[in-house]
Amino acid sequence: MKDNVAANLGKFQDPRITAKGEPRAHVALNDPQTLWFNTGTLCNIECANCYILSSPTNDDLVYLTADEVTGYLDQLEQRDWGVKEIGFTGGEPFMNPDMLDMTQRALERGYEVLILTNAMLPMMRKRVRAGLSALQATYGDKLTLRISLDHWSATHHDTERGAGSFEKTLTGMRWLRDTGIRMAVAGRSVWGETEQDARAGYAALFGREGLTIDAYNPGETVIFPEMDLAVEVPEITTACWDILGKAPTDVMCASSRMVVKRKGAKQPTVLACTLLAYDPQFELGHSLEDAEQPVSLNHPHCAKFCVLGGASCSA
Repeated sequence: MKDNVAANLGKFQDPRITAKGEPRAHVALNDPQTLWFNTGTLCNIECANCYILSSPTNDDLVYLTADEVTGYLDQLEQRDWGVKEIGFTGGEPFMNPDMLDMTQRALERGYEVLILTNAMLPMMRKRVRAGLSALQATYGDKLTLRISLDHWSATHHDTERGAGSFEKTLTGMRWLRDTGIRMAVAGRSVWGETEQDARAGYAALFGREGLTIDAYNPGETVIFPEMDLAVEVPEITTACWDILGKAPTDVMCASSRMVVKRKGAKQPTVLACTLLAYDPQFELGHSLEDAEQPVSLNHPHCAKFCVLGGASCSA
């Protein structure tokens, strides 16, 4: 990812005030809906602009275990957060050997489960397909796989993810379709087309492939704004909520947290959101109780992706 020093020189330095001396906006954990688990940053591919720098060699975030996930599910009940959804992201989650076990442990407690995947080889291994089929047979639409399909065309998708990746992902999606596993899609807005044109392109693709994904429903086809740190963005002050006609409850960190395990760490830690895995100021502690503290919007992603872009990683 690109350096933000030049574009946002002097900004995002003090968690309390902006570069102009105005009070910086904070967001309280108001209504927890999703607890995310990063299953590890290892991935079967290396994308051109991965926000978390996942690759076949990056193990900065190591594999979580099923027992570690269970510990946080226990905490959810103890803290009475009222979470409805458990999300798994990576890296590529299906590279984690405990992925199916983690999924089942969340589903059997009654949570909806969302897994972000590229639907390529790690998901298509025989053991994984058998496990997903069994989970679907038991839990049905409580399980959703959100497929990273950066664009509706092979040309743009493969530019980001490598030659031939579009067809490999479609192969995985066809298997999910035939198995009856619920799908959503995550795209990107990097190619300069209008949202209307992008959604029309996805709709045509889904129609050709017989995929029951609504291209015009933002909950089923998410088109994320780009997180380019080289672009100048405004800092979000407490006055911005009224100016923008938004509320702190609209921002992702009002309703979610993410658990990660750093290489060499003895235990996992809880982060403010899914986007800022490497910035220490967004590390809130080891427990969910620690993570109940408010979050200062002291990063360009807070402004561009969440507040101004209106994006959320949850379903």
